[in-house]
Amino acid sequence: MHTTSRRQFLWGSFVGFAAAHSVKANPLGLPIGCQTYPLRREIEKDFTATLRQIASGGYRMIEMCSPAGYQKAGFGPLVTMKAAEIRDAIRAAGLGCESCHFQFRELKENLDDRIAFAHGLGLKQMIVSTFGLPPDATLADWAKAANELNKIGEQTRQVGLQLGFHNHNFEFKMLDGVMIYDDLMKHLDGALVKMQFQVAVISLGYDAVTYLVKYPGRFISMHLVDWSADQKKDVAIGTGSIDWPKLFAAARTGGIKNYFVEMDWDLMQASVPYLRRLKV
Repeated sequence: MHTTSRRQFLWGSFVGFAAAHSVKANPLGLPIGCQTYPLRREIEKDFTATLRQIASGGYRMIEMCSPAGYQKAGFGPLVTMKAAEIRDAIRAAGLGCESCHFQFRELKENLDDRIAFAHGLGLKQMIVSTFGLPPDATLADWAKAANELNKIGEQTRQVGLQLGFHNHNFEFKMLDGVMIYDDLMKHLDGALVKMQFQVAVISLGYDAVTYLVKYPGRFISMHLVDWSADQKKDVAIGTGSIDWPKLFAAARTGGIKNYFVEMDWDLMQASVPYLRRLKV
């Protein structure tokens, strides 16, 4: 049995108190989160130290990547850890984790094991990072993958886990006169599979607000990045072209439950003060 020391208990109580009194200043009243993928090389070297780095940067929530699915991308050292051990390390750093990215293939081939991992980690959301379809995939290929994801979503819902799908730029391509993203929304069951919107598609001219409003209640989370139209590059949240008050207002309509900044660490750090000040 795992026992908790007095020091751990007091630290946990402090973190809970601090979080409860600080989230009110954050957009939507939600703790500010970040994706761990940009810090994958740091995680590969020292997971515990990286968690402390994230917490010291002002973040209170993280989104993990499945060690089994991202073993070669920097999460390999975590493969030998039990999910509960990873969860305890995250909490000891003063962080929470309710969401994690998974490869589509690992869910199709090892769903029971991945569900067990999700429960051990304390997740509420399992997000498929991509279908991994080839560039010449047809609309029929996308529809087939969506239907497969619906079936996985039926199983995750039965065990209390919400399945989600994360877009990249390639879903915002026209095929046969149809936007792939819009076609996906027709085939995905809105109850079984929620969407995680990648705000970075602003670089292609697509505004997250449009989709959060167009598909109310269909979303669960967002990946945040700001974009400088003049410099043609990512910039810290609040310094680019995105209207963040408008976006977060639309996030309520979309159904957003959490959000994760996903940029290089220096930009992630620079984004926290703005998010803390932002009132929505």
